[in-house]
Amino acid sequence: MASPLLTVSNLEAWYGESHVLHGVSFKVDAGEVVTLVGRNGAGKSTTLKSIMGMVAKRSGSVKFRDRELIGLASNVIARTGIAICPEERGIFASLSVEENLELPPVVQAGGLTRERIFELFPNLRERLRSQGAKLSGGEQQMLAIGRILRTGARLLLLDEPTEGLAPVIIQQIGCTIRALKEQGFTIVLVEQNFHFAATVADRYYVMEHGCVVEGFGQTELDANRDKLHEYLGV
Repeated sequence: MASPLLTVSNLEAWYGESHVLHGVSFKVDAGEVVTLVGRNGAGKSTTLKSIMGMVAKRSGSVKFRDRELIGLASNVIARTGIAICPEERGIFASLSVEENLELPPVVQAGGLTRERIFELFPNLRERLRSQGAKLSGGEQQMLAIGRILRTGARLLLLDEPTEGLAPVIIQQIGCTIRALKEQGFTIVLVEQNFHFAATVADRYYVMEHGCVVEGFGQTELDANRDKLHEYLGV
């Protein structure tokens, strides 16, 4: 069997003196959508930032395509083919949609063209000359995702992509995630909205107090609903 695309083993992370992650371990196979779920403060976003090298102090192992990432700077990690769409979106307010799209460097072949991005997010074509500050929350999220699709990264880390968005935009984000999976992208999704996550995910890892406490596949979802209710209140 092929090795997992991403293997996280005994990952520990700290913010200053605060110990946030306590031995997080999980695997992601190529071409699947894996969702990290859990209550606020469980360590989900910190896990994504730690994979990306955005946490100053971390230990354990993060392997992408069998290459160890612990000890590498975040810009080096990005050039291996991983991209993150942060919860705060990171849109440059004074730059236009077009300028925001063109800003990240292409790290490897295989990124989506602007035309393909506009097919996924038609709103961006219509707002191409608009400043980032003038976009709605949904349009900013579309731009944040579209921007990393240009880079050629094949592993996408999406942090709370539906937070605060209208139902029609959430539905569009879901369609986009499914379309990206069909094109061979691999996605690790952090999502508070479990009902949304259940429409796109192949597997789930439940986090609590900085640890992964449960893991199961989509076919096991019904059998684990009682546990999910206990952990998440869903």
